[in-house]
Amino acid sequence: MGTPVPPAAGRMPLLDAVKGIACAVIVGHHLSRYGPMPAGASSLAPGLFDWLAEDGRLAVQVFLVLAGFLAAGSLAPDGILRVDRPLMRVFQRYGRLVMPYLVALIFSVLVAALVRPWLDDEAVPAAPGMAQLLAHGLLLQDLLGYDALSTGVWYVAIDFQLFVLALAAIAFSELMQRRWSVRPERSRWMVAALVLALVIASLAVFNRHEEFDTTALYFFGSYGLGMLVFWIGRATRTSTWGFAVVLLALLGAAALALDWRSRIATALVTALGVAIVQHLDGLKPAAWPSLGEPLVRLGRISYSLFLIHFPVLLLVSAVVSRLMPATPWIDMLGLVATFALSIAAALLLYRWVESRPATWRAVLGLFAGLLACGLVFSS
Repeated sequence: MGTPVPPAAGRMPLLDAVKGIACAVIVGHHLSRYGPMPAGASSLAPGLFDWLAEDGRLAVQVFLVLAGFLAAGSLAPDGILRVDRPLMRVFQRYGRLVMPYLVALIFSVLVAALVRPWLDDEAVPAAPGMAQLLAHGLLLQDLLGYDALSTGVWYVAIDFQLFVLALAAIAFSELMQRRWSVRPERSRWMVAALVLALVIASLAVFNRHEEFDTTALYFFGSYGLGMLVFWIGRATRTSTWGFAVVLLALLGAAALALDWRSRIATALVTALGVAIVQHLDGLKPAAWPSLGEPLVRLGRISYSLFLIHFPVLLLVSAVVSRLMPATPWIDMLGLVATFALSIAAALLLYRWVESRPATWRAVLGLFAGLLACGLVFSS
């Protein structure tokens, strides 16, 4: 589910591998919950299916932490905003997110229309309306209360909100630094203090109330931990690094003592793990010369895989339910085939869409294509 990384960004194989594993868990979570096949297949491995269905969603926290880590490195690696035109950077982020997202969404709408007469299952989205499609294209579907047209599209909208909130926080910190004539060597700690305040507000207030789960404020605790870990890793003194890591651990422990949440525990463990590996220079490519290339490649296509696997699941579910006998082994083979076909589809989506530069002509063309689906398949 890792969101797109700019082509110029330096690769960190370990993080790619972690994203690959986390994405496989999230896809498994969806495969264990949606469509008719899990009901039969789960009898062959009930423990695995129960774990995926109940706890697989926690892998999202890994992506939130890593997304915050990469955002801090992209926007303000030294605590100073590197963006000359913040509004243009927001538009660029939107373009990079929605290029593959719109392609996958169009495919999902087409697949849902194709299988709807064959597959009588609640996982199949209803025919979309024009307003619903427009809200999805603008990443506003959850804020406006529309049903999702594909599983997990909420994350794309939240990722965009988090990026905008992080950029706004860093830009605000820079304004305050200029007003107060803060010395450059202290700028990193000032922006870190502002992000820390947002993290505390998220963990102590917003993340404890589900009515905020359509907003970035609900998720900024995990995202902000990733940002803080990046800046902690820039500390030049081991004592400073150690103090900051202990402070981060105490913050997480306090949040969990206030209200135990397994999602926050997962985010905290991920953040502390990244902090330690980063301090040991374990994020450099040379540190992992023998790291499994399949996992690294899976991590690099994780965003495309996250976007495309649900319509593939609908297609396979329709074929299996219509043409195959209903047996546990057939259902299990159908889920395995879904995973394999999803990876193949993700490779194509990554190669032909995600890895290419986003252009406004392409974004507007895909947006028009999504709205055209409303004219053809409108509810």
